[in-house]
Amino acid sequence: MTAIVNSQIQLVSRPTAEPTPDNFKLVEVALPALQDGQVLVRNHYLSLDPYMRGRMNDGKSYAQPQPLNEVMLGGTVGEVIASNNASFKVGDKVVGRGGWQTHQLVDASQRGVLQKVDTTHIPLSAYLGPVGMPGVTGWYGLSKIINPKAGETVVVSAASGAVGSVVGQLAKVRGARAVGLAGGADKCRYVIDELGFDDCIDYKEHSSVKSLSAALKAACPNGIDGYFENVGGMILDAVMLRANAFSRIAMCGMISGYNGEPIPMSAPQLILMNRMKIEGFIVSEHMDVWPEALTELGGLVATGKLKYRESVAQGLAAAPEAFLGLLKGKNFGKQLVKLV
Repeated sequence: MTAIVNSQIQLVSRPTAEPTPDNFKLVEVALPALQDGQVLVRNHYLSLDPYMRGRMNDGKSYAQPQPLNEVMLGGTVGEVIASNNASFKVGDKVVGRGGWQTHQLVDASQRGVLQKVDTTHIPLSAYLGPVGMPGVTGWYGLSKIINPKAGETVVVSAASGAVGSVVGQLAKVRGARAVGLAGGADKCRYVIDELGFDDCIDYKEHSSVKSLSAALKAACPNGIDGYFENVGGMILDAVMLRANAFSRIAMCGMISGYNGEPIPMSAPQLILMNRMKIEGFIVSEHMDVWPEALTELGGLVATGKLKYRESVAQGLAAAPEAFLGLLKGKNFGKQLVKLV
C-alpha cells in the first residue's frame, strides 16, 4: 500500500484573549505502515465543540490542555480503509476521537478508542450530534440533574445548538414545558416550529437583566423548575430571578467566559432562598449512563421524533474559521467539518 498523506491541523500557539486563525497551522504528515492490532480510518466528519476553547489555554481546567504542535483533539466519524485488527473490517463505519485530521491510525485493541456504528437508520454525522457526545450531554443534564416532572417548566440557553436542542425535545418527551433562549429571530423560529419548544426568547433583543427577566416571566408564567445552562452571565441572572423553590440548574457550559472574562452572579442569595440545586457536570465522567442515553436518543432520531440541524464547513482547512464562528454563535445547530 502506498504511503497515505494525512492532513492535520495543529495548535501552534495559545490565544491570549480571543483565538485567531494564527493559532492554528495546517500540516501534512506521511502515515506509517499498519502494525498488528491497528486500524486506519478515513475521517468523514469532524465535530467542533465549545469545550475545545478551554483546552487551548494552558491553565487549570477539567480537561488537559491541548499540546502545542500536535493535532487538535476532537470527535470524528469515518470509515475503516485498512485493518490489521480482527474486530474491524474495511468498510466499517466508526466513531472515535480522530482529531482535526483526514486520517486516524489507531491501536483498535484499546477499549473504547473506536466504536462501530450502524448507519441504516441513523446518518453517520448524527453520531457526532444528537446520538453522540452533545446528545448524551443534554440527556444527562436533563435526566439526572433537572429530572423534570410532567407539567414543570424547563428553560435551556443556546436552545438551537447541538446540546440545547436535545434538552428541550427530551423535556417535551417527559411531559414538561420547554422554553428556549437563542440568538436571533431565525433561531427562535426554528426552536419553536421545528423542535417543538413551547416558546423561545431572542436574548439579543434584551440588553438588561430586568428586560430579559420580564420576557422570561411572560414565557414561564408558572416560574422555572429546571434550567440547562450553556451560557452564564446575564442569562443566568435573569433565570435566577424567575426560578421556583426547589428548582434545579444543570451547569453544562459558560460560553460567556471562554476567553477568560469574569462571570459575576448578581443574586446568589436566591440559591438559598429558593433551596436550589445547582450541579456542574462533565459528560465523559458518566460513561455508565451512555448506553441508556444512546439507546433513547438513537431510537428518537431513527424514528424522526428527535429533530436536529447541522452547520457543515467544507474541508479540513475550513475548520479554524468554523470553530471561531462557533464561539461567536455563527453556527446554526451542530457544527461539523466535512472531510470527504
